[in-house]
Parts: sequence; C-alpha cells; structure tokens
Amino acid sequence: MTAVLWLGLSSATASADSSLTIQITRGMTSTIPIAVVPFAGQGPLPVDVASVIDADLARSGRFQVLSRDEQPQTPTSVGSVDAAQWRLLKTDYVVVGRLVAKGDALELQFDVVNSMTGSRLLGYSLPTNASSLRLAGHRAADLIYEKIVGVPGAFSTRIAYVSVEGAFSARHWKLVVADSDGENAKVILDSVEPIMSPTWSPDGGRLAYVSFEGRNSAIYVQTVASGQRERVSGRAGINGAPAWSPDGTRLALTLSQADGNLDVFVLDLATRALLRITDDPAIDTEPCFSADAQSLYFTSDRSGRPQIYRIPLAGGKAQRVTFEGAYNARPRLSVDGKSMAVVTQDGGGYRIALVDLASGQSRILSQGSLDVSPSFAPNGQNVIYSAREAGRAVLATVSIDGSVATRINARAGDVREPAWSPIL
Repeated sequence: MTAVLWLGLSSATASADSSLTIQITRGMTSTIPIAVVPFAGQGPLPVDVASVIDADLARSGRFQVLSRDEQPQTPTSVGSVDAAQWRLLKTDYVVVGRLVAKGDALELQFDVVNSMTGSRLLGYSLPTNASSLRLAGHRAADLIYEKIVGVPGAFSTRIAYVSVEGAFSARHWKLVVADSDGENAKVILDSVEPIMSPTWSPDGGRLAYVSFEGRNSAIYVQTVASGQRERVSGRAGINGAPAWSPDGTRLALTLSQADGNLDVFVLDLATRALLRITDDPAIDTEPCFSADAQSLYFTSDRSGRPQIYRIPLAGGKAQRVTFEGAYNARPRLSVDGKSMAVVTQDGGGYRIALVDLASGQSRILSQGSLDVSPSFAPNGQNVIYSAREAGRAVLATVSIDGSVATRINARAGDVREPAWSPIL
C-alpha cells in the first residue's frame, strides 16, 4: 500500500467525459453577503459573465451570493444602485457591469458598490472578446475577491489532472487541462499506457509528467499551448515524481538504481546534467524544492516509516521534518514556503494535512479515507487533492483552515493526480 501511495500507482477505472462539476461540501459559517447583477450588453453572447463571477465567488465558500430572483433591482452602473434596497436584504456589496463593443473586440466594465455607503469600492475595465468571456469573468472575480478578502483570487488559473477511461483491459489515460471551475477541459495527451504526476512549470506554460509509453516510465515536458513535448529522462528503471525548481530551469525527480532502490536527483533541463541528491539504502522519493531553491523536501522511509526530510542541494545530511503521525508523504510547499501539504495517516485512513514548517505542528484538513496527491492553489488559500468516493476517484479542494471544502466530480468516470497552475 505504501508504494502505491508514494508513486501514484493506485488503480482507477473510468469512462467517457473527463470534464468536471463542482459541489460545495463544507463552507464557512460566516460569509460575506454579495450580489452580482446581470450585466448590460450581454445580449446573445455565448457566456453569461455575471454568472461566471457569481459562481466563482460562491464556490470560494467565503461569499453568500444573492440569487437573481431575490435581487430588488437590476442596475448596471454605480449611479443606478439604490443602496437602501440592498441594505434591507443585508447585502454588503453589489457588483454591476457592462459589456461594451470596442470595434471587433469587447470591454468588460464592472464596479463593486458598498451598500453601506453607496460608494464604489472597485471599478475596472478588462479587454476581451466573445471567445474569452469566461476568462474575463474569472479575472473579474479574482479582482473582486482580492479587494474584499485581501488575498489574490485564483479563479483565472487552471488545473491539470489525469482521467482514466474504459474497462480494466482497455484503459485510456488522458492528461487534461481545465479552468479552475472544471470548464473548458482539453485533453493534451491520450495514451493506452499510464500517465501520472503532472506538475506545472512556474510560468504556467508547460507541464512535466510521467508517461509509461512503451511500458517504460519516462519524464516528459510538454508545452500546453502547442502540444510540443520532449522526453527529458528515460533512464533504465523508474523515472518518477518530477517537480520544478522555482526558476523553471531544473526538475527534481526520482530515479531507481541498479538494485532497484529509489533516490532523489536534480536534472538541469538545458544541459541535461544530473546531480544526485540522496544516497541512502532507504526509499527516497517525491521531492519538491524549497521556496529559496537551496534545498529539497522529500519522502523517505529511512526512519522505518515514510516521513518528510529536508536536504541542502549544496550537500549535507538530510534532516527529518515531520514527527506527528506514523506516516507522512508527498510534500508540497505553499507559495510563501511557510507550510507544507502532506498525505498523512489518520484514524486508519489517508488524509491531507497542513504542516507548519516553523513549529512542526500539523493540522488535518480533509475527511476522506484515501486522500492523496495534494497541490496548493497559487494564492495559498486552498489545496486540491485526489479522493475516493463510493469506489471511484474524484478531486476535492479544502481551504488551509479546513473551513471550506468542495468535491469535484467527473461527469463520468474517475479523475486523479491534480495539479494547480500558477497565477499568470
């Protein structure tokens, strides 16, 4: 079981559509009341931008969004907002907006009104076009979220995940990239052999992943926009668990030795020079770079059970990082480098925990029986991970305080191995 969790080789059966639907399963008890009024100029355009913003804010779990049926008026500018009517409904903020034609393009203009004062809290214009309306809505939601909550939004980012389709004897593995809300899912690789461990480059333009084409593991780097890809490590044995350096020039990875033992290496993508980082008879795997790129965190069973260690790239002894719990694996660092998401054994199940690197204390975030493969949102506020529900694989998110959780189901089949892109 341990090796299955470490290397992401757990079985999954899936079929058909790899797009996603999101359901809030746990929310904050105290939320911010807000209304997003239908935008003027929407007309026959293919995407209802106000609905995109509405759904993003609601999905965050931090906002209580007033339904359109309950809205007392439909203003489209700051001056037409009757603040008193919204105060009666205990709505703190009102979002109004317009889509304005600019030649062959469009401009999304929106304002956020504080109903307590009737004044404009935020006003913004975003250039867009008919094919980019959904992205414009996500970007507007990012700006609104940041202005009110004080933290950058991550609605305009993307997620990558693996979908497995077909019966056991005829599976297809798909590497899929979608918007953060599961829409616009695009398959960027389809294979009859397993795909695993996708991870985004710091610039958000490339994915590194493991593919078993030809029944041998190899690490590829693929440009998402063009589909162009390159095999960067195809050595004999295991090539696994790639992780980008903060500057995007190197990959930390796991390679097996002649005796089959696993150790951690760093690969320079320009020169293909390989630097060995660990040399221990234990299993060393699942590396990730520290925020300053001066060391690596990794999983090792050198203490008898899987735990997280840190080792300087310049050389030195590995130091154990996690001490709470008998099992801690798959480390992933937050954007600020102050905390780490791990898979931990808790109450007979495997769950996602958050480890404070200064104190070493951990907090259980998820509530499933087999929660694995954590990945931080680029604003550091949430963790996405893979879970098992009713015998099938789903994705889920949880806020770093554990108060907000969502379940992300494939419309058909199983999905796993999520990775959240950086903010572009």
